[in-house]
Amino acid sequence: MLLRAQLAGAVRCFSSTARAQKHVSHIGREPLKYPSTVTLTPSTSEITVAGPLGTTSVPLRNFMKVDFPQPNVMTLVVEDAEVKVQRQMWGTTRTLIHNAITGMTEGFTVPLYLVGVGYRVMLEDDPRGVQDGNSGKRLNLKVGYSHLIYVPIPSHIKAEVPSATKIVLSCTDKHQLGLFAAKIREFRKPEAYKGKGIFIGNEQIRIKTVKKK
Repeated sequence: MLLRAQLAGAVRCFSSTARAQKHVSHIGREPLKYPSTVTLTPSTSEITVAGPLGTTSVPLRNFMKVDFPQPNVMTLVVEDAEVKVQRQMWGTTRTLIHNAITGMTEGFTVPLYLVGVGYRVMLEDDPRGVQDGNSGKRLNLKVGYSHLIYVPIPSHIKAEVPSATKIVLSCTDKHQLGLFAAKIREFRKPEAYKGKGIFIGNEQIRIKTVKKK
């Protein structure tokens, strides 16, 4: 009974280098260095990242703990890395925090390329104005259809059109940036026979040959 009472009142132990483990997250265990212009404020359920470009937060599971062993160095530890869910979320959360730091200091940028005869894009004012979380700007796409495609630009996304076949998107949130880029790509996915479509970054496809009878 005494042993059981002692175990019940034991302090929660977070695993780091305190004991040898068979499984660890190689990404999660890496210390995360951040610039002095960034402030990290952890709580029981999230960590707030504040930088020159704004403020955001990353959720923390109840089995995670944030430490600061040195100035401008953060480490993330979990209770038991032998538990698969904890090990998976360990690396994922560390990556999300790293992306948040990059987003609040430098931001993220991704180019899109329109490949096809007659394909073009223009950046113009949205006649509906600023509404529903949009910035008041829209993309006017001509990508092989009989009609033009209009894509309103969200307020958290910055879009530039340096040429008639190139779009440059910028955002402080890597996830939201990827979602919007994928939305534009959906209007004309790259096809494998003529190589036409909307390409994201260095995206490449393998060209197929038409089977002849």
